[in-house]
Amino acid sequence: MTNLEARPQEIVCAEALGAGAALLAPRDVPLGGPRAMTVRRTLPQRDRSLIGAWCFVDHYGPDPVAGSGGMRVARHPHTGLATVSLLFTGGISHLDSAGHAAEVRPGEVNLMIAGRGISHQEFSTPDTDLLHGVQLWYALPEATRHLPPGFEHHTPEPVTLDGAVLRVFIGALAGSVSPVVTHTPPLLAAQLDLRPGARLVLDLDPACEHGVLLDAGRLSLEGAPVPGDHLAYLPPGRGSVVLEAGEEPVRALLIGGEPLGEQIVMWWNFIGRTHEEVASYRAAWQAEIGAEPAAPPPGGSYDDGAPHPRFGPYPDGQPAPLPAPALPGVQLRPRG
Repeated sequence: MTNLEARPQEIVCAEALGAGAALLAPRDVPLGGPRAMTVRRTLPQRDRSLIGAWCFVDHYGPDPVAGSGGMRVARHPHTGLATVSLLFTGGISHLDSAGHAAEVRPGEVNLMIAGRGISHQEFSTPDTDLLHGVQLWYALPEATRHLPPGFEHHTPEPVTLDGAVLRVFIGALAGSVSPVVTHTPPLLAAQLDLRPGARLVLDLDPACEHGVLLDAGRLSLEGAPVPGDHLAYLPPGRGSVVLEAGEEPVRALLIGGEPLGEQIVMWWNFIGRTHEEVASYRAAWQAEIGAEPAAPPPGGSYDDGAPHPRFGPYPDGQPAPLPAPALPGVQLRPRG
């Protein structure tokens, strides 16, 4: 998925979930097009850029495709990050410049490692009537951010707990371990489905920070209510968490990871470390798709071993690629 938010307005709402915890409120962001599909973005926020290495959380649906047009995100670039696609209903087809073509369905995960550069497109499958899911990005650390691009697809085995079903897409939780390789310090993404009235206690890695995104139902976290579509942030130091469902079934996503410990520059679909580096990625993409003539980016050239074209080649006969927006008139600032 691409970040088409033209004027991001980042909001953070703190609540009493414990020392250092916070509730991150969603904001609506249209993905573009004449019948723009709208997503609810909870990360990044002005006061919270990262949870572990997770840097981007878009939550969408249930979205009737006949009315919204569904997901129609044409080819666009990425650097320095990985995308993670999870669905509750519907299907999405993925095609990228590294030669990977795959679908993702409910209960599965698609993970695309952008590394030094990749481009891809995502479209709702023709049989999708209702689209509902989450897309996340995480930032690759300095040690692996220039890797060649890659892709993994995984279907975890559901694990039955006391009053709940757990699916671990990435990382390890409650004895379930995903084989997906993230090229990061420890990282976690898991779906939790709780029966009405269930009380679930999960052991957590106290070295990690975590987030709980509520998709459906009424949920209490450590006795405090979590509003629908909000992301509850839990700082490092917690060895466990208590989740309680109300009178309806609850579906939530638990993410987490060791703090990245690095400053990143995140703009449009790129993650770098400096303004000049991100500007070089934009210049390379615009030149590759013929949107702007090739020219040295401000600050000079950045040779990280990426082949030319950095974001291609790409199969013929696909929808036209998305051009990059103009860079802001101010210096992009690192955040962490």
